[in-house]
Amino acid sequence: MEIRLEDMEDFARGAAFLGTGGGGDPYIGRLLAENAIKQYGAPKVITADELDDDANVLTAAMLGSPPVLLEKGCSGEDLDLAINRLEEKLGRKADAIMPIEIGGVNSTLPIMAAARLGLPLVDADGMGRAFPEIQMVTFSVYGCSATPLVITDEHLNSVVVETHDAKRAEDFVRAVAIQMGLSVMISAYPLTGKQVKDYAVHGTMSLALGIGQAIREGRLKENPVDRLIDYLRTTPYYNHAKVLFDGKVTDLKRETTRGFAIGHCHLEALDNSGRKMEVTFQNEHLVARENGEIRAIVPDLICMIDRETAEPVPVEHLRYGQRLKVIGTSAAPIMRTPEALEVFGPHKFGLDAEFTPIEELK
Repeated sequence: MEIRLEDMEDFARGAAFLGTGGGGDPYIGRLLAENAIKQYGAPKVITADELDDDANVLTAAMLGSPPVLLEKGCSGEDLDLAINRLEEKLGRKADAIMPIEIGGVNSTLPIMAAARLGLPLVDADGMGRAFPEIQMVTFSVYGCSATPLVITDEHLNSVVVETHDAKRAEDFVRAVAIQMGLSVMISAYPLTGKQVKDYAVHGTMSLALGIGQAIREGRLKENPVDRLIDYLRTTPYYNHAKVLFDGKVTDLKRETTRGFAIGHCHLEALDNSGRKMEVTFQNEHLVARENGEIRAIVPDLICMIDRETAEPVPVEHLRYGQRLKVIGTSAAPIMRTPEALEVFGPHKFGLDAEFTPIEELK
């Protein structure tokens, strides 16, 4: 499989949906990946099962506040440097690149990195969605170390972080990222092929492409939202999919604080029923409440899309008056285990609620 140049628009749109509001601007990420493919050729995409058990798999990602990325992009050299410095630290070259998350720009930057470095790209990631903090991946849940980890900026400064646990690494990296301008490149979680096989969420690059293709095909038939929901229900992870709300943005609070885009979005139903929804976010959408009742909550996915075109709308592009549909889907089973909820369940975001699977909610 290859992610070809002609696939990039569909792929980036699907990845924006899986970003659940975060993960960075997909348009910028798409342009960066397209430029790398034109210059170096499309990377080969392999399944996790094709990796040797002792393969050296490195990740490539942007970390920071998505609104900052709109003004402070990635040159490519900064991403190369992060991977090369980590190879030096490990004393071993990378055998493959993998996204740490499949949402937004962090699904397209690994394409850029793999193309530039001539390495295969693994069709998998560490969550099947996007999350705001380094420890919030399956690899952390099941004992894989986040470090050594390398951070780089556009001036090609670099910092190596080594800690005993992933949350501590997140705290250090967030502090360094603020000093570097709150949009940095990282390579973290050096993994063996066996660890990728055992703990990754498999097939998510293919699923992102499938979601984007479903939206495009739906637009040709004038029902992109229905086509999107139909496709999601055929997938192995996102099959509990439904429209949670159809409304207009009536209030929005979004601020960059503690290194995140934090806030909430209020919507009012378009059917004059008086129903209201609040969606709370920390880079990504965390919980959707209709008239105070939870309709979906992390780690299940909450995505806002244009109600006519099904275009995913990330947090940084939310605006007063937009007419949106809020979509909820189930997360991958490996993301819903008791061990996983201890790392990225509702309480880890300060929410006073327990996780309830979307299929059990109204």
